[in-house]
Amino acid sequence: MKVQVEARNGEEEKRAAGAKRNAGRLVRKRGCSRRTRRRVQATSTAIQRLFLACKTVFKGPGTVLEPADVQMLQLLLDKMRPEDVGLSTDILFFKAKSSSKGARITYSTIYKCRNFSMCIFFLPPSAVIPLHDHPGMTVFSKLLLGSMHIKSYDWLDSTPSAKLRPAKLVVDSDFTAPCDTSILYPTTGGNIHSFTAITPCAVLDVLGPPYSREDDRDITYYRDYHDGATDENGVEDRCLGWLEEIDISEDLKMDGVEYLGPQVIDG
Repeated sequence: MKVQVEARNGEEEKRAAGAKRNAGRLVRKRGCSRRTRRRVQATSTAIQRLFLACKTVFKGPGTVLEPADVQMLQLLLDKMRPEDVGLSTDILFFKAKSSSKGARITYSTIYKCRNFSMCIFFLPPSAVIPLHDHPGMTVFSKLLLGSMHIKSYDWLDSTPSAKLRPAKLVVDSDFTAPCDTSILYPTTGGNIHSFTAITPCAVLDVLGPPYSREDDRDITYYRDYHDGATDENGVEDRCLGWLEEIDISEDLKMDGVEYLGPQVIDG
C-alpha cells in the first residue's frame, strides 16, 4: 500500500506541474492576444487607414501622385464619416442656425509631417475662407458635416509674379454632406479655391505636401473679378476672370484646437 500511495503521489505531482506549465502558456498566449487585439483595433480605424495610405503615396515635395494612388485616397475619404474623427451632429457647434458675433474659424491638426498633413476645419455659418492657392500641392477635401459653397479657379497663364492674373472658373457650387471628395492638383482641378459656410461645417483636408515657407509653398490669398473677361474671340465669358493678390492677414483669424478623435499611430 505504501508503494502505491507514493506512486500515486508522484503522478499527482507530475499532473500538477504539467497543469502549471499549461497555465503559464495560456497566460502568455492571452497576453499576446490582447496586445495583438489592441494593435488590430488601432490599425482598423478609418483615420488610421487613411494615415497609412498617405504615408505610402506622399513622398515629399515635387512628387506627382499616380492615378491609382489618387483613387485609393479618394475612396478612403469618400467613406469617411463624422464619427471616424470623433464628430457628431449632437455637438453644440453644429446646432447653430446663424453665426454668433465673434465666432471664428477653428482648425484641428490630426497629423503633420514634411510630406503631408491631415487637418479638420470648423466653419460657423457665413464664415469664409477666401480664395487661396496651393502651390505644388495635391489637396483632398472631404465635407464631413454641413453645407458650404465652394468656388475654385485654375490659372490661364504661367506668370506668377503678376499681381492680377487671368484664371478660369472650375467650380462654383453648393455642397452638402455627405458628398464626394473634392480633389485639386498643382495646376488643375481648381487649385485656387474658397469656402463659404452655409451652415456650421466640418471639412477634412489632406494636403501633400503641406504649406511651408522654407520650401517656398506659402499661402497667397486673392480677390476675383469678372468684368471685362473675354475669350480668345473677344466674347465675354463668365467662366473667365481675373484674380488679384490681396493681403488679409489682419482680417482672417483662425484658432487651433486640440484633436480629440481617434488617434493615428505612427510606427
